[in-house]
Amino acid sequence: MTKDGFEAVDIDTSRPHPARIYDYLLGGKDHYAVDQRAGDELAAAAPEARIGVRANRAFLRRAVRYVVADGVRQILDIGTGLPTSPNVHEVAQALAPDVRVAYVDNDPIVAAHGNALLSRSGTTRIVLGDLRDPGSVLDHPDVRRLIDFGRPVALLLVAVLHFLADADRPAEVVGTLRDALPEGSYLVLSHATGDFADRSAAQAVYAKATASLNLRGHAEVERFFDGFELVEPGLAQVPFWRPDAPPPPRSEEIGFYAGVARKTA
Repeated sequence: MTKDGFEAVDIDTSRPHPARIYDYLLGGKDHYAVDQRAGDELAAAAPEARIGVRANRAFLRRAVRYVVADGVRQILDIGTGLPTSPNVHEVAQALAPDVRVAYVDNDPIVAAHGNALLSRSGTTRIVLGDLRDPGSVLDHPDVRRLIDFGRPVALLLVAVLHFLADADRPAEVVGTLRDALPEGSYLVLSHATGDFADRSAAQAVYAKATASLNLRGHAEVERFFDGFELVEPGLAQVPFWRPDAPPPPRSEEIGFYAGVARKTA
């Protein structure tokens, strides 16, 4: 049993899990054969998948540096996935050692790996929580011990909202999280899209996984930023959001939108 009270039987290894597929595509080792098969199917269906997840990860690092440089010292990363170095806290604390990071994911395997990684750090925590129930995430005692919602927070929803179907009311989920944040907080978000190619075959891969892939267009993704003010360059494909190096080949095909926005009064 983990410290969060989840037993090993709660870990479903019979179906691929998005976090473990992502880990496989990034070249990680924390996945099962079922996740590897799904990752290979995904790469066959969407040839840019591997460069896409790497570009998404690079966007995350740039966005974290941006919000920390602007003075944010608290980060709530929901749907964090399996640890991939450099992790959010490593990127943030390289700039400001006092940054506090609360990681949230709904996969017990993610929590177990995260606890092992973070066990000696007093400025980071990882908790089991479900984005579809944002109130329980905001009220989680470990989140509350680390995050002071009276001060600016960077909310990270990176490559996670596309695993919520419309029936999960993702806009309401984001709205609940937004309303808990004070002025000066940030939303860092990326989301899969089918705007640049037909990705129905990729969706079919996730239909066999623990979460479906729900592609959304530019206007739909941009609406998640309601109540925030997008910083330049606005909502863009992940390689083109404030790049710090030449974009990788085939960047124009990458089906991820990304943006960073600040909550104003």
